[in-house]
Amino acid sequence: MCGISGWIDFRRDLTREQPVIDAMCDTMACRGPDGAGTWVQPHAALGHRRLAIIDLPGGAQPMEVDTPDGKVGMVYSGEAYNFTELRDELRRRGHHFDTDSDTEVVLHGYLEWGAGVAEKLNGMYAFAVWDTRTEQLLLIRDRMGIKPLYYQQTENGILFGSEPKAILANPEVEKVVDADGLRELFSVTKSPGKAIWQNMREVVPGTVVTFDRNGLREHTYWSLDVTEHNDDQEASVAHVRELLDDIVRRQLVADVPRCLLLSGGLDSSALTALSAQQLAEQGEKVRSFAVDFLGQTENFKPDEMRATPDGPFVQDVHKHVGSQHQDIVLDPQALADPAVRRAAVQSRDIPMGLGDMDNSLYLLFKAIRGHSTVALSGESADEVFGGYKWFHDPQVQQARTFPWLAAFDTQQAEGTRILDPSIAATLDIPGYISSEYEQAVGSMPKLDSDSPFEAKMREISYLHLTRFVRMLLDRKDRMSMAVGLEVRVPFCDHRLVEYVFNAPWSLKTFDGREKSLLRGASADVLPKSVVERVKSPYPSTQDPAYAAELQKQVKELISNGDRALELLNADWVREAANLDPSEVDTPTRNVFERALDVSVWFDQHNPTVKL
Repeated sequence: MCGISGWIDFRRDLTREQPVIDAMCDTMACRGPDGAGTWVQPHAALGHRRLAIIDLPGGAQPMEVDTPDGKVGMVYSGEAYNFTELRDELRRRGHHFDTDSDTEVVLHGYLEWGAGVAEKLNGMYAFAVWDTRTEQLLLIRDRMGIKPLYYQQTENGILFGSEPKAILANPEVEKVVDADGLRELFSVTKSPGKAIWQNMREVVPGTVVTFDRNGLREHTYWSLDVTEHNDDQEASVAHVRELLDDIVRRQLVADVPRCLLLSGGLDSSALTALSAQQLAEQGEKVRSFAVDFLGQTENFKPDEMRATPDGPFVQDVHKHVGSQHQDIVLDPQALADPAVRRAAVQSRDIPMGLGDMDNSLYLLFKAIRGHSTVALSGESADEVFGGYKWFHDPQVQQARTFPWLAAFDTQQAEGTRILDPSIAATLDIPGYISSEYEQAVGSMPKLDSDSPFEAKMREISYLHLTRFVRMLLDRKDRMSMAVGLEVRVPFCDHRLVEYVFNAPWSLKTFDGREKSLLRGASADVLPKSVVERVKSPYPSTQDPAYAAELQKQVKELISNGDRALELLNADWVREAANLDPSEVDTPTRNVFERALDVSVWFDQHNPTVKL
């Protein structure tokens, strides 16, 4: 896991631009604390920050191969979980390897198959190849969008990076956010390819971007497709388990300490239990970590989203599988610490966070990094298996908008209300959401044999797998890499995603509940309490001291005339700041968090806003 960056310029001699290339690379030092390197040619420069996971001494980058016709260089971020099989195949085809790293396998895979190497890979990856033989750049991103990759064309070339901050470090780029950027920022739709910065793009998952003197081209090598599902319930459950066993075995491979993120929910518990089984075969104990809040279990109050606290279920799994477990307990002061908020916003590059859930995730990963370098996460199981409560809500099932917005019908209104009224009128967020929804549904593959209900449930699954999950994956990557922790997401294996996506809704709910296929495939390794537990999202603190601290900080913003108030609905923010602390509910707390995030973002990037 690493950070990559690069600069292609067909008129400039980039061998004279080393300070700029280094500056781009240095913006992502947190992504790669174990090493740094650049590879500079007259018209191409590649930069890399390394987090060493596989072949610690041999996987240094940028990596190059000197062919009879010219050099080929590559920078790579991520993991290819099938690199051993690919290396064997390439050896049979005459390739020689000097290291045991998956990076070298991917590079030689490019030499053998060109851009087609992407279709050979199983894993999470974002990489760039500069081929001096053709003066061509390839940018390739994994199928689900686990690893980020951005680019921006310039007058004479192109810039790219794992994060926008790498591109923004180049003096050729202006830090401008236009109306489309603000629409994307406040709509919660995650439009494929869009970045909030003007002229910047995100490589769409499952896509190859090719750039040369003739310009830029995009090619989709993978997308969700529909096929008839012919397996019955027993065969479907068995195949899901077979896939999970293989996925977990592959993703436990590392030359550094690894662990599991454990919440006590079905997803993370299943991964923890399967990992415990496999590691026991090697004489190892699985290590697990959970986040908790001071006094949360004792003072927990059920709400619409969370019926139970995580703590008791975490302990049940820990005892059941015999994990080496540690709770990371956070207090309100730590969650509200302005330094933590600054770190979280800096990690994400955008003020679109989830408040205390972002801050706690950052602190959790920071604590874990003191013990492990790789963590497996249950992220995306809800999108794959249909776990969210709103999947099963008849009103959401009938809505003609993004289901996560239909589930919280106030979210669209608040997304507009939090903005300055004149800016909100210009942006027309509801209209943007409607347009994006129609585009998303229009791109969805269809099966003629689907009933109207089955087609709608396929639509809801498709929107989650191509839009919603990408927001969560981006969050997980940024927060973890901010502290140099590699987080792997087994439920994003494209084989599993394809198989479950095509299973009919009746199979996904065969026991009358959410995530039936996952429950059926993992029940034998889990404690009964977890098997029967109702879905509970990532935890959020209920401590009123956290909201009180936020309110205090927002009052300081107002007294200082903070620039964030130019973008936000200043009257609404002032009204919320002056409420009696007992009247501060969750929506009001969200106002505080957004105002503070925007303030930090303006301070860190000093963007120009153009409407």
